[in-house]
Amino acid sequence: MKTRHYESGAPDTPVALRRCADAGSAPTFTLKGNPGILDSTRIGFFCSVRCPGDVILKTYDLARMLRETDAAIIGGFQSPMEKECLDLLLRGSASVVVCPARGLGLMRIPKNWQEPLAEGRLMILSFFADRIRRPTAAIAAQRNAYIAAFADHILVAHAEKGGKTEALCKDALAAGKPVFAIDSPDNAHLVELGVVPIHAENFASLVMDISE
Repeated sequence: MKTRHYESGAPDTPVALRRCADAGSAPTFTLKGNPGILDSTRIGFFCSVRCPGDVILKTYDLARMLRETDAAIIGGFQSPMEKECLDLLLRGSASVVVCPARGLGLMRIPKNWQEPLAEGRLMILSFFADRIRRPTAAIAAQRNAYIAAFADHILVAHAEKGGKTEALCKDALAAGKPVFAIDSPDNAHLVELGVVPIHAENFASLVMDISE
């Protein structure tokens, strides 16, 4: 699988990635997979490490619906709920962009990623140099900021009150980015911020309408 490298500000850098300048320009972009995925409607997906049971069930339903849309679901897929959703998404037809909080040099590709990579449904995108081989909290936070910057819409399963994901929601809202969250009493604090609560079937329909 060919690895592509783009320098920040270079004329051949995909237009979608140029939005990352809103979160502080990444010095380099490295990707494996089909770059055409970036031309799809891009949904940035986030979930805090701790996720209430009510939200977990609703998020499973949402992932099952999203995996059959034409959107590209983008995330770090690092928290437990994000990892569960990635497994579900890779079993569908939707495109997925995995953004690890590290460089791609010497990174092993999980076995269940190889088929969707070969089919052009999966792209692995890094904002970091190959020398960065271990994720840290700071790198993960910067990665999430980049994802939010080049996503068209933000979808949050759950953001713990006072946590980093909630802070990301605030920043995205301040930048005028559409932000949605699973409709649940556990996300009431996000709705108070201006996040739009949404049911799984409604969001999936919205994505399909936007993608047409």
